[in-house]
Amino acid sequence: MWKLSQSLFGGEEEGQDEVLAEDSDGICSLSPMQRVYAFGACLLVGLVCMFLSLIVFAKPIKFAVVFTCGNLLAVGSTVFLIGAAQQMRMMFDSTRVFATAIYLGCVVLALICALWIHSKVLTIIAIIIEICALIWYSLSYIPFARRMVSDLMVRLCDTEL
Repeated sequence: MWKLSQSLFGGEEEGQDEVLAEDSDGICSLSPMQRVYAFGACLLVGLVCMFLSLIVFAKPIKFAVVFTCGNLLAVGSTVFLIGAAQQMRMMFDSTRVFATAIYLGCVVLALICALWIHSKVLTIIAIIIEICALIWYSLSYIPFARRMVSDLMVRLCDTEL
């Protein structure tokens, strides 16, 4: 990220066009600024889809499809910044492999419940689990965040008097 901010806001002039190119395994010929625009556009479209899904909340099947597509767009937007290979390495790193697997499993489960089973109750449950899994997955990128949230939940849910 430091390299990204240097390339966007100045700093080292030499090799400025190669700042993001070295992380993307050479599969994309976008300039660093184009990558930032693509990231922003993909993230914005994903967030808009998640927001618009609230309009069709009364129809859980449509809600699940639109929300899940927006969710995947928002999470996948970082591919433009760091490249697909680096994104996969980070997602399946030993510290977040379980969070990634649970999140991707919940995405598939929500789509199966919405598109194949056509159960509104199961779709809503799957979406709630998907949101929780996305939060847990996102917390894996913040140092000690999952531990703090776990400790907080234990304290809040402790029934000893």
